[in-house]
Amino acid sequence: MLPRHASFRDPAPILVRRLVQLYVGLLFYGIGIALIVRGELGVAPWDVLTQGISKQTGLNFGLVTVITSVFVLLLWIPIRQKPGFGTIMNVLLVGPAADLGLWLIPSGLDLWVRIVLLPAGILVLAMATGLYIGAHFGPGPRDGLMTGIHARTGWRIWIVRTSIELVVLAAGWLLGGNVGIGTVAFALLIGPLCGYTIPLFAIKRPTVEHADAGASGERESTSPAAAPAAP
Repeated sequence: MLPRHASFRDPAPILVRRLVQLYVGLLFYGIGIALIVRGELGVAPWDVLTQGISKQTGLNFGLVTVITSVFVLLLWIPIRQKPGFGTIMNVLLVGPAADLGLWLIPSGLDLWVRIVLLPAGILVLAMATGLYIGAHFGPGPRDGLMTGIHARTGWRIWIVRTSIELVVLAAGWLLGGNVGIGTVAFALLIGPLCGYTIPLFAIKRPTVEHADAGASGERESTSPAAAPAAP
């Protein structure tokens, strides 16, 4: 039962704050993705793949995000990575939140507006990352894949992350995803920004966190080195 899991053993005020922070973070993660997409100057590697699949299948962006997240979660099985409550919420909510943002923000905006949307989206996404990871409910599916491979192989985080994102980026580009200056800006900025926002929004918890965090992948997810490039 989830309430008996270590993630739910905090005093009520702390638990409520963590849950609110988790859901707010996931909502704004989707909004951040939408801002970058509407910037139309290039998107993050995983979103390039999402755009490519969406273009080829006719499925909307949010649905493809959910389907891709479920597939990535299945890849956790061979590396024996266990999802947390936040992992499942990430799979279910980021895609619909991105669709909400895409509905609120029109396409085909003037260039100067799109230039503003790109850094705004990266900043919002970095803050959202700090919020949802700082809630200590487990990593997102893509982060967990990265840290899980790192744990099983001993390869350095940056090697694992770069290898995964290059494969994803190439596949998305071949499928018609939008690669551009925004893709490069995201790659250069998201790591340092998340390195600031993750500790900034990390909620201090009772000592039970330290006893059980490793089992759910929470310890890995709070490391700035594992700052995500996607949900």
